[in-house]
Amino acid sequence: MISSLPLFHRIQGQKVLVLGDGDAAEPKKRLVERAGGEVETDMQRAIDEGVRIAFVAYEDARACENAAINLRCAGMLVNVVDMPSLCDFTTPSILDRDPVLIAVGTGGASAGLAKHLRLRLERILPQGLGRLAEALFSARDTLREKFPEASGRRRALDEALREGGALDPFREGSADSVDQWLERSSLPQDRLEVSFDVSSGDPEDLTIKQARWLGEADTVLIDSEVPDTILARARADAARLPYSEKARTAATTGLTVILRYRPTA
Repeated sequence: MISSLPLFHRIQGQKVLVLGDGDAAEPKKRLVERAGGEVETDMQRAIDEGVRIAFVAYEDARACENAAINLRCAGMLVNVVDMPSLCDFTTPSILDRDPVLIAVGTGGASAGLAKHLRLRLERILPQGLGRLAEALFSARDTLREKFPEASGRRRALDEALREGGALDPFREGSADSVDQWLERSSLPQDRLEVSFDVSSGDPEDLTIKQARWLGEADTVLIDSEVPDTILARARADAARLPYSEKARTAATTGLTVILRYRPTA
């Protein structure tokens, strides 16, 4: 179970209320402007105009609490700086490879931890990652023509984008290979099936291959009480069914993973 629902909210050209001054408020104002929003600082005007998002950064805790209550009653989603219990949402640490955005959040538990995770990822992810996203977006019509079925497109992209693949996103220069990949690519095998046992509920015990299979599976057949912590590594839109021979034979395309839980004694 996750404690927050991660979303990317478009605010281009929209007003966002930011209350407060000083060191706590300024970063929120810069964040709003960076995302193309317009900073509003008058609470009543924001309420009258139907502004939907508010940041509260007063120095006084009681003033923050009162503002949060009033704004929430007016229908706004509210973030109160350094007071997670009063927040409808929190702001993550952002890694920008426009148009690729990676947001690292801790649900307000530790902004410092989120920052240092983001800094570590900054060193790993190529600067050209955004160019790869743009190249794939430009190629979407050709991709649909070559692979008319959504499942086929997904499998072709999974094959190309995986570690060591033709478009490995961790390799500089992948953006320049999209056209060549489209010319040479073919649909992966229609149906693949793998099965494996897990012996604990710790996802760290999964091998790299097992984690990748779960992340790419179209169908997960569950043969025993597999812990939710393991199932969370599967694609959110993958079919999850109790194992049976009927379910196994019904999966005619894509990758099917048969997952068994065999705890160690």
